[in-house]
Amino acid sequence: MTPITVLLAEDHLIVREGLRALLTLEADIKIIGEAANGREAVTLATELSPDVVVMDIAMPLLNGMEATRQILKYAPATKVIMLSAHSDDAYVKQAMTMGVVGYLIKQTAAHVLPEAIRQVHKGKPFFSPSISKRLSDHARKAYARGELPDKKPVLLTSRETEVLQLIAEGKANKETADLLHISIKTVEKHRQSLMEKLNIHDTAGLTRHAIATGVIESSVQVTIL
Repeated sequence: MTPITVLLAEDHLIVREGLRALLTLEADIKIIGEAANGREAVTLATELSPDVVVMDIAMPLLNGMEATRQILKYAPATKVIMLSAHSDDAYVKQAMTMGVVGYLIKQTAAHVLPEAIRQVHKGKPFFSPSISKRLSDHARKAYARGELPDKKPVLLTSRETEVLQLIAEGKANKETADLLHISIKTVEKHRQSLMEKLNIHDTAGLTRHAIATGVIESSVQVTIL
């Protein structure tokens, strides 16, 4: 039997070690790589083409949402399961928009993660039970009311999302340019595009938007002027 290959993407070492210990008990699952930030996750997924990526939603340099979008661009056969402390509808919908096949709440993930990996590897969606029930309830009620699908949110490009995260993390234009290997002028153009698309015209507003939409977690140490 060929094992299901898995890449773990989690910035907290103790959590990553716990996930590894859990999954190494499963004979049909093999961990082939580990990433401590979103950018590393994209690189490893592109190089290793794992069957499944277990992705933390909040990571430095590149958050799990954007990392998922880039992974599925470069390794389209890979399936992504999102791990999060948040079960809010907004987070779940955004993750689904990015292409995740599974979404697990961290508090309960240990009980269902191996089965989630098996199911998404087969192409079947898998959500934590509470999320699955809520999605089903919402869909049923919306259908009964004859509602139209939700209005599509403003979509940012991958580069705009990267720049937004680094702005929200307090990085200056030069530091952002160095991290993304682009010019300061290009960073400024992306910043201006973000402000126009989001109708937000200062750094503090961009930071609040990044927190509200899950680009970074509110626990990340940022300065809002």
